[in-house]
Amino acid sequence: MDRHRDAVFRVARHHLGDETEALDITQEAFVSAFAAMARYDPAKPFRTWLIRITLNKCHDWARRRAVRRLFRMARPLDEAFDIADGGQDPEAAAISAREVERIGAAVAALPANLKEPLILCRIEGMSMAEAAAVLSLSEKAVETRIYRARQKLSEILEG
Repeated sequence: MDRHRDAVFRVARHHLGDETEALDITQEAFVSAFAAMARYDPAKPFRTWLIRITLNKCHDWARRRAVRRLFRMARPLDEAFDIADGGQDPEAAAISAREVERIGAAVAALPANLKEPLILCRIEGMSMAEAAAVLSLSEKAVETRIYRARQKLSEILEG
């Protein structure tokens, strides 16, 4: 856990865009990995297996978030006033912090098929071969998706 904790957290944080939820996903990923240890194939890299579990947990979380959003929207308007906005006051943040937040949000807004290769290769520093193994893709597919993710990020950040 000591060796892989930071990488798992970074993948979750970049995938979700929220540190608190990334901590929860990190914990869930390690619990799931421990429970599934009998299914781990020692012939393959442990990190690849663990990152795949983390990405699966992120996908599960995104599905649950969509359901929670639906129920939150279904509340009566009078009750909705009690829902606090946890966002940071933009004027209280420094310019650089706002820019980092804006880029993080843009990465989190990417579709999963573009976001995952970008996070693994450009943020986590995995080789395209390692990312391809985690994502069950070819190296060329990883390269193409990173290219498309960069294009999409440019559109989001410039728009």
